[in-house]
Amino acid sequence: MIEKMKMVHVVTTVSHKDEMLEGLRDVGLLHLAERKSANHAAIEKFTELSKTVSRLQDYAPDKSKETTTPPVLSDDEFNKIYRRAKEALNKKDSLNQEISSTKAEIERIEAWGDFSPADVKELQKRGYDLHFYRVGTAECEQIMQDENIKAIKLASVEKTDTLAVLGTLPPDIQATEFSLPARGLRDLKSDIERFTKESDECVEFLKKAATYENSFHDQLIKAQNEENYSSASETATTEDRLVWISGYVPEADLGTFKSAATRNNWAYAIGDVSPEDETIPTKLRYNKVTKLIEPLYDMLGILPGYREADISLWFLLFFALFFAMIIGDGGYGLIFLIAAIVIIYKTKKITTPVFLLLVLSISTVIWGAVTGTWFGMESAMNVPFLRALVIPSFANYAEKFGVASATQQNNIMKFSFTIGAMQMELGSLLAAKKKMDNKDLSFVADLGWMVTIVAMYLLSLVLVLGESMSMTPIFIAIAIGFLLVVLFSGMAPGVSFSDGVKAGLGGAFTSFLNTISCFGNIMSYIRLFAVGMAGLAIAQSFNNMAAGLANGPLVIVAAIIVIIGHVINIVMCILSVVVHGVRLNVLEFSGQVGLEWTGIAYDPFKMNDKIKE
Repeated sequence: MIEKMKMVHVVTTVSHKDEMLEGLRDVGLLHLAERKSANHAAIEKFTELSKTVSRLQDYAPDKSKETTTPPVLSDDEFNKIYRRAKEALNKKDSLNQEISSTKAEIERIEAWGDFSPADVKELQKRGYDLHFYRVGTAECEQIMQDENIKAIKLASVEKTDTLAVLGTLPPDIQATEFSLPARGLRDLKSDIERFTKESDECVEFLKKAATYENSFHDQLIKAQNEENYSSASETATTEDRLVWISGYVPEADLGTFKSAATRNNWAYAIGDVSPEDETIPTKLRYNKVTKLIEPLYDMLGILPGYREADISLWFLLFFALFFAMIIGDGGYGLIFLIAAIVIIYKTKKITTPVFLLLVLSISTVIWGAVTGTWFGMESAMNVPFLRALVIPSFANYAEKFGVASATQQNNIMKFSFTIGAMQMELGSLLAAKKKMDNKDLSFVADLGWMVTIVAMYLLSLVLVLGESMSMTPIFIAIAIGFLLVVLFSGMAPGVSFSDGVKAGLGGAFTSFLNTISCFGNIMSYIRLFAVGMAGLAIAQSFNNMAAGLANGPLVIVAAIIVIIGHVINIVMCILSVVVHGVRLNVLEFSGQVGLEWTGIAYDPFKMNDKIKE
């Protein structure tokens, strides 16, 4: 459920501002209603430290090798390491640029051989204005025959004639002048060696600094907490001799907050949140079952708005079913189940994500069992135990149970449509209940949607599966549902019945389009059938490929084909779950509930013990 929030204002004297902020941070309940930026120094400190930590990861030791982790450094010890690490990173960057530019210069002058630029410059000081050119053969002959040009032909460079000319060539002669380098080839190569040595020294120190990963992580948390404190300090409002700060506290935690206020001698005021307030944070209270969906919410980055419905339980139940149908193979479910058991064995604990994996893997095994699908192998149905688990009308190898293949496919499609209609009906029911609790007459429109959904479900059975039933009641139901939606969708608390009807009639065309879309939404659940069948077909294809090689000397190749093929199929099935299984919950179902996932995560001002992204 979504916890109710209260607006809280905390007041103290200016001289006790820091004490108030530290106390609020310790109690860790106040989600700031407004959050200003921290001061520049706090932001810069965290940003610089984050950049350094990120770059040090390139020098981290191989974790697969057993190494002793250094103890967490004191602040003074860390600051010395941190300062030297930044210097080493900056120096290495500078050296890399020097190496790059020096290599480019070597590449430019290497063809001219090893010479001393200082000697040439010395001649220039003595009045010999020497210039060096690369010219074509014709231009070279023209220059050498011109008595007004004093030139000496040099060894060719990259098969191009070169000249040393006293003075500059006339502009009408095509030539490329060679600019003298500041240092000779030998010196430049010596520079490369020196730069590389210094860079290696930097790398060695950075590798040492990277071993203090725990210390850097500890300091990152401190820096972020300092930034959060600075932000709260900037947010607090000061006037005359008083300072105050406002925010949201869960109603269930008001007792704890009041006790802290009494201990710290804060003045405070508590009130209801404003109906117009759009920044109220959402705090979901999970039970032991619904908590399983939390990792998925976090991964998808979704959260219901404060005034929206909490569908966590239904999301979990339907997602588990969709996961099982899309993966579709009991053998794959066993792999997931074994992976979860191995994780539990190694970590000696069951985390929420691992528990979710257990639920999803077991649901997949059950679906695979009732459809008779084990690694896409038809021969699995020769095993009496596995055969006994199958529901014949759902069996993917229907012929083995005396069921026509077309009949089996129709049964799975009908099951998919039925699940879709049930989920959308539930969505409309949840929306209606929430509106009834708020005395919102538009709940009748949701009842109209429930009638429409049933009619559209029956229409899909007729049009897609060819089931025989009278179309007249279906169209009458659609018309009734549409009428209820048009007449009552504009209703709202405080709106008169006539105004609500006018608003609904004004959106009649949109309601008409939504009614058509309702049919498409039910049809979209056919993806549960289609994606599951696609996964089975891919598994069978790889099995058949391997079967042709299994009886000869290429049995190892056959085994590799089977393993790689099923691994690819598993990955594709998991991606399909993300694309299709999540979509049905987040779009079709949520849309019927009226859920837009506009939630702002409850993030109280507190001392954090881990980095917040």
